Amino acid sequence: MIVPDHWAEARKQYRSSGRQVTVRRYGWSTVSEADALAMAETRVDEALRRVLAGEKLYKREPKVAYNGATGVPIREEVLARHGEEVITRNSYGAHCLNTPNALFADIDFAQPKSAKPALIAFAILAAISAMVGASLKSWSITLGMLGASLFAAGMLSALVVRLVVAARGGPERIARGRIDDFLSGNPTWNLRLYRTPAGYRILATHQPFEATETKVQNFFAAVSTDPVYVRMCINQRCFRARLTAKPWRIGISAHMRPRPGVWPVSAERMALRSEWIAEYEARAAAFSACRFVESIGSGIIHESLQAVIELHDHESRAHVAEATLA
Repeated sequence: MIVPDHWAEARKQYRSSGRQVTVRRYGWSTVSEADALAMAETRVDEALRRVLAGEKLYKREPKVAYNGATGVPIREEVLARHGEEVITRNSYGAHCLNTPNALFADIDFAQPKSAKPALIAFAILAAISAMVGASLKSWSITLGMLGASLFAAGMLSALVVRLVVAARGGPERIARGRIDDFLSGNPTWNLRLYRTPAGYRILATHQPFEATETKVQNFFAAVSTDPVYVRMCINQRCFRARLTAKPWRIGISAHMRPRPGVWPVSAERMALRSEWIAEYEARAAAFSACRFVESIGSGIIHESLQAVIELHDHESRAHVAEATLA
């Protein structure tokens, strides 16, 4: 996991026999902007060499933060460092804990959307349409029923999914069942369970992990962790947990200024950002990102994770019962 304090961009151009190639690359450092620029120069030289050799590469790296970053570190403002753990401000303004070894996973109760039920429903309705049309020897009736099937399939599949979820006790019970099933097959694991506005947050406490471990990926799959989060854990070699409220949940509809909220921000635009942040921090102080529910499993807390637990719970206000989740 790398979360730099300093960023720089280098540009190199090649011209020969009417051909012009311009390449840009970022550099980063936890020491200084000069170190960041030195890395950028090294990276842009290498990129230009590979492009001229015929390799297909981006001429310019996109300036993105966490979710879209591939091959570059987390590009967010560093708010605090606590040993290996780093708290940053994400692209919409919230504080986030980035940790190389404390396994976090968020589970949303909302059912993931899938085209499979709708396709099955359409296939069934299409078969019925074909049989009815054939029995009546009417292509017009068949085509008309097929058209109606396209509209009906989505509504029918959504109804079936809702009925199945309700029969299994609802989204929350299904999510908790996945967690309990995983623990029954992994008795050495211990999980701290938190309630979030949209579902559960889980923190494994019995041992530290690396994001690329097979055990971690198996755990993510077993509890149905968001696939985007899973991918970013692997890309950034770390785990992540939001510590403060999402702005739109606390009455702030305006995006963090300037847009996009990717770090760093030029000096002349910092006033815009600071004004937005002041309002956000004032409102967010009354809310919690999650609420502690219970510890389940073996009861083991690895000594290397105790400080991370305390940091997360304090910064997310996980034990402030009167605070609204946001």
